[in-house]
Amino acid sequence: MKVYAALDPRLPLSEVPQVARRVEDLGFDGLHIPETIHDSFAVALLAAEHTSRITVRTAITLAFVRSPTLVAYNAWDLAKFSGGRFELGLGTQIKQNIEGRFGMPWTEPVARIGEYVTVLRELFAAFASGDSIHFEGDSYRLTRLQPYFNPGPDDIAPPPILLGAVNAGMCRLAGQLADGVITHSTNSDPGYLRDVVQPALHAGAAERSRQAPGIIAAVPIATGATAKEVARDRERQRRLLAFLYSTPSYRPTLIRLGLPELFDRLRELVKAQRWDQLHDVVTDDVLDALLICGDYDALPDLVRDRYAGLVHGIVLPAPTADPENTRLMHAIESLRAS
Repeated sequence: MKVYAALDPRLPLSEVPQVARRVEDLGFDGLHIPETIHDSFAVALLAAEHTSRITVRTAITLAFVRSPTLVAYNAWDLAKFSGGRFELGLGTQIKQNIEGRFGMPWTEPVARIGEYVTVLRELFAAFASGDSIHFEGDSYRLTRLQPYFNPGPDDIAPPPILLGAVNAGMCRLAGQLADGVITHSTNSDPGYLRDVVQPALHAGAAERSRQAPGIIAAVPIATGATAKEVARDRERQRRLLAFLYSTPSYRPTLIRLGLPELFDRLRELVKAQRWDQLHDVVTDDVLDALLICGDYDALPDLVRDRYAGLVHGIVLPAPTADPENTRLMHAIESLRAS
């Protein structure tokens, strides 16, 4: 099992190099770069510059707010700059954010992101060969790439493309087209991975006569070296999960877990703009149902009990303090051996 660290989305850019180096020194396989208040490519560039071994993966870069050509340029540059360590995690976001937060148009996401991935692969092929591109689809039309604007030819390997996926339709598409799938923290419980994600991935892969891509699970985890650190991380997760589960797209998870009333209560607070009270609704009992919680010594067994045989990789929170610990290193080593 690969073990990745998820960068704190609010981490100041000035602290990214130090945290990235720490992640590498601790033995993680890679670093996940979120996109919330920072541009994921800018953060990935900093992480790649200050590391030499780990995979640097955006998780996830928002597709529908960007031109495919600009994404291809950025991903190509990062792949070359990092010596092949960069991976492009790509996702759609939800309609409300694309339209209301970014002011960009929204269309049916599964077909559109499938076309987006296809365009990216054609652009990478054009970069590698030095040729032009001609693509005409339902959402994107690219018919011009003069030699002056083509960064190739080059022998660089195109960066892998992973898709962020929640529902069965997107997971099926990932099975058809992607090099991997990154699950969301709201759809990473073992039952959902087993009953929905895996079958959809395998069905999509079978349609293209290819091997199903691996699952990288962004699991809600509260951990740390001490009980105090675990408790602090638990409260951080309480606030994060309360915000996430107030989103209509993630209501099916709560229904599946027998918690439909939680969504209704969260939505009432959102409609009243009472954002600071969301976490009060997520009681300890509810949090226990949503979260893996334990110190570094307990963490490997907790993760294996739920995810052994289901996922190719697991995502842990990146430690922002400088732990003197060999305990976290041992936890990572133990999980990697799973």
